[in-house]
Amino acid sequence: MTLDQLSNLVKDPKLFGILIVRPFGLLLQWLYSIVQNYGIAVILFALLVKLVCIPLTIKSKKSMLAMSAMNAELQQLQKKYANNKEKMNEEMMKLYQEENYNPMSGCLPMAIQMPILFGLYDVIQRPLTPLLRVAGPTIESATEIAAGLLNNANLAKDYSRQIRIIDAVNQNPDAFSGLGDFVQKVQSLDLSIGPIDLTQQPTFALNILLLIPILSFLTSVLVSWVSMRQSAAAAGDNAAAAGMSKGMMLMMPLMSAWISFVVPAGLGVYWVISNLLMALQTFLLNRYMNPAKLAAKAQAEYEAKKEAARQAKIEAKKRARERGEKDIDTALSQKEINRIKLAEARKRDAEKYGEVYKEVTDDDLKA
Repeated sequence: MTLDQLSNLVKDPKLFGILIVRPFGLLLQWLYSIVQNYGIAVILFALLVKLVCIPLTIKSKKSMLAMSAMNAELQQLQKKYANNKEKMNEEMMKLYQEENYNPMSGCLPMAIQMPILFGLYDVIQRPLTPLLRVAGPTIESATEIAAGLLNNANLAKDYSRQIRIIDAVNQNPDAFSGLGDFVQKVQSLDLSIGPIDLTQQPTFALNILLLIPILSFLTSVLVSWVSMRQSAAAAGDNAAAAGMSKGMMLMMPLMSAWISFVVPAGLGVYWVISNLLMALQTFLLNRYMNPAKLAAKAQAEYEAKKEAARQAKIEAKKRARERGEKDIDTALSQKEINRIKLAEARKRDAEKYGEVYKEVTDDDLKA
């Protein structure tokens, strides 16, 4: 999903509710029905999201290694076309295409977090709809009652009105007695984790809510530190990548703390747990997918593939000379080069995974 598609999705409340909010609401409702505690349900939600994202994280790690293998050639292009940015970008995109590399693939784990955060934010702000399944007319009636109790004529326009309704019910449950079992439903909803009310927004006041931004900052520092070690091991002598990692180590924790100050505590708790799980996941992946060894392997494979293409071109030129062709530099077409590269990749995969090698066809080259 691109940023434009995500933006259009957020602008369409109905579509956003169907594709993002409703699934998260059902998942949180199911988790809440099991544990009967909103805070624990949010923690389990974060765990499930992280488990689902593991394949994307592995893909992102492999993408980073692929980029590391191309570093030398990329640096040559940057040096060669230092005064022609347009040509440099054109040659870099050509290289990416030849190597079947997508520069955006490394951003997938982060990109998928955005719709999750938007959906979770909506669920936290409006718990009566996804968690308690309170009908729209009942919420409208409760809004009118709460507006009078709270002396807030604009309550119906408040995005957090369901939170305000819950506050009003807890202050004066008798005022809502005419709404059937509405009071019982609201009072059964546990929106806390220990002494922390997950519907409230942290401030700089010295209270327990201040722990959420602090923990968000510290856990984000932990994630950045672990990730920086991984990036440094894979980047090797790539100073640009190392500098970017150090910049991210400062930027991400600050952003994480800021987010925790501008959203309800429930979303901050999700962010903290997500950071801890990310740090653990990165540590385990580094343990079983050693970045230094994999980077060296990726580099060796990349160089072997380049050498195979170079040797094939030499042979093609030799055959062209034997046939007396004048333009021997074009003896090997781009299509033939792509065929050789794809064949080499298939042979390596067949040996690695014990599969049957399949010859490269023209249809494969069109795909």
